[in-house]
Amino acid sequence: MLRNWYIELSILSANFLELNKLLESIDRETSIDWIHLDIMDGVFVPNISFGFPVIKPIISAYRKRFKFHAHLMIVNPDRYIHRFADIGCDIITVHYETCPHLHRTVQNIKACGCAAGVAINPHTPVFMLENILHELDLVLVMSVNPGFGGQKFIPETINKINQLSRLISKKKTNTRIAVDGGVDETNLVDVLNAGASIAVIGSAITDKSDPAAFVNRLLTETTPP
Repeated sequence: MLRNWYIELSILSANFLELNKLLESIDRETSIDWIHLDIMDGVFVPNISFGFPVIKPIISAYRKRFKFHAHLMIVNPDRYIHRFADIGCDIITVHYETCPHLHRTVQNIKACGCAAGVAINPHTPVFMLENILHELDLVLVMSVNPGFGGQKFIPETINKINQLSRLISKKKTNTRIAVDGGVDETNLVDVLNAGASIAVIGSAITDKSDPAAFVNRLLTETTPP
């Protein structure tokens, strides 16, 4: 059965001492094509993740096997957009809350040859994106407050995905909906049925003793909407 949704594996909560083992297994044993890179600066969110010295060799080693989505949870993301493009990221997503000139930022991403995404925090209403939706390749709906992996999914997110799906239909755009934070086997079907087509999943996969087997179970047992 063909799927019209896919999983992005977030490596935020992965054991970096065994990252190569994880990615080799995911590549060899699953159909996951996308790796999600959570970039945190300790300013916009209360955590620091990893920067160019870490992600550049990862992308270089796996560029022919995966596509990479850079999720920039940082202030002043415009300063770094070209660098993320240069190291091989395919999608660059910035936060609505950090971009006072969002249209310009989105255009900068596209000028670098990348798909453009905008993330919105749990408290940010969907309608704030109405006037730029036609410019976006995806909207990343945060289903936790950004900053840490392993948080619990905020149930109100389902209604928010529904609202965004209706707005996309109204605007007749091809914007895809991604959902990030606490997504697992208990809520994945609800997320997809609400209108999302990209599930960003991190600790629910990386904490498993056999991550690839868990991914395959999600992919085979989740009925596409």
